[in-house]
Amino acid sequence: MSLNATDLTCYRSGRLIFSGLSFSLENGQATMLRGPNGVGKSTLLRVLAGVLEADGEVELNGTRLSGDRDAVQEQIAYAGHLDAIKPQLTVAENLTFWAGLFGGRIEDAVEQFSLAEIWDRPAHACSAGQKRRLGLARLMVSERPLWLLDEPTVSLDVETTARFAGIIAQHCAAGGMALIATHIDLGLANPQELLLHPLTEAQHAETADPFLSEDWT
Repeated sequence: MSLNATDLTCYRSGRLIFSGLSFSLENGQATMLRGPNGVGKSTLLRVLAGVLEADGEVELNGTRLSGDRDAVQEQIAYAGHLDAIKPQLTVAENLTFWAGLFGGRIEDAVEQFSLAEIWDRPAHACSAGQKRRLGLARLMVSERPLWLLDEPTVSLDVETTARFAGIIAQHCAAGGMALIATHIDLGLANPQELLLHPLTEAQHAETADPFLSEDWT
């Protein structure tokens, strides 16, 4: 089980975000995605999840994203800045829906994220931290090998953050993989690090997308 990214180059609105980026993850590996704000961490995660287009190649467990996007996405659980919950549904209805969609079990997720106490509460009535807990519980019922996590601990208290770090560790110990964009230390044992460096203004200017130049309107 592995994730291989080769020579990834991505533009957003004609501006180069990163270029020639190559790296790999192996089963059981947690990798911290680091870099200053605006360097492209969220963009990279969305490229890997198949949400944004980029030049280069992404291959997950032998399947290329360019060849079979659906097969790759079926192996990925992506948690972005939004919690991806249905506000009109209760906590129970949200989690039960995800479990039915992904085929997973909800018992461990309910316990680990302390959802029993808000089980019948409409999602729109939950606090920011409760919504985040519910959104992250989706990972546990997805039973997918690759977790792509974009600042997953936002709105979580210290206790829940520590518990979530343990959940990531358990996922990797069971052979899963996690790529986590975060500025904090989650306390994981021997995590790898992928550092994105900001491009200079000169690099941006030299590598502007020719199809989105100032001459195009």
